[in-house]
Amino acid sequence: MEQTYSMKLSELVTSLKLEMVYRASNYDAIRIREINYNRPGLQLTGFFDYFTTSRVQLIGRMENAYLTSLNPVVREERIRALVSTKIPALIFCHEVEPDELWIRLAKEYDVTVVKTETDTQEMVRSIIEVLSAAMAPRITRHGVFVEVYGEGLLLVGEAGIGKSEAAVELIKRGHRLVADDAVEIRRVDSHTLIGSAPELIRYYLELRGIGIIDVRRIFGSGAVKYNEEIDLVVQLETWTKESSFDRLGLTTQTMNILGVEVPLITIPIKPGRNLAVILEVAAMNNRQKKMGHNSALEFTEQVDRRMEEGRF
Repeated sequence: MEQTYSMKLSELVTSLKLEMVYRASNYDAIRIREINYNRPGLQLTGFFDYFTTSRVQLIGRMENAYLTSLNPVVREERIRALVSTKIPALIFCHEVEPDELWIRLAKEYDVTVVKTETDTQEMVRSIIEVLSAAMAPRITRHGVFVEVYGEGLLLVGEAGIGKSEAAVELIKRGHRLVADDAVEIRRVDSHTLIGSAPELIRYYLELRGIGIIDVRRIFGSGAVKYNEEIDLVVQLETWTKESSFDRLGLTTQTMNILGVEVPLITIPIKPGRNLAVILEVAAMNNRQKKMGHNSALEFTEQVDRRMEEGRF
């Protein structure tokens, strides 16, 4: 059974910088459990079939203009019908001011009311973005996560193979650390994974023989990043004479993480190899592939063409 997540209403209010109008008595205990929002147009006409009471309700200029057009008795009936369903919160957008009737009924049914000057559609986008991140399915994977030339590289491999050492060398070369040892991965949509570090170990990195270091203090705040999209998984493996690796890069491999297929490459590790430089090239090559340029494929096509022309 897939675990579900939620977000405190207070955290949502803080994230969106909403102004408090009325705070419900259980405000700190209210949790939002749905990513979707609701603009209660139909509900304000009296239609409540299929209405989901667990969503935050947005009141914009359109809803306010409709209610203003009603006679006072009907207007109170419609607002009361909405507020009495014990919705998590009412968010007034686009400089719409909740009047005395809204506030009186909110107090009567103990429903939180907040407001913002932000345009309603912009607030919709912000709510979805914040709630999607908070409620995304997630797992924690062992590995090191770095940003290299704007590409998120998840380094995986057996303990002691050199993931953290490679990260330090990349940091010295101007790239950034996201997480060391444990990487929290969230699926924010059907094809996007975001990686970050658990709060306890954020910005820390372990180097065998030295111990725990604070990357932000040693290398500066520019050497770390809070989160990043996972663009490529790099499997580090110890090289042996019996090892077999794709030398041209024609084989497309992926790793399934939370239902998302992420490109995967395997890099053999042996003394003398400059792993940081190799990872930089891997990042740039992955970006080129996303832009539609596959060097390995172009090379083999050129070889095949020359063979057909008899130029070998």
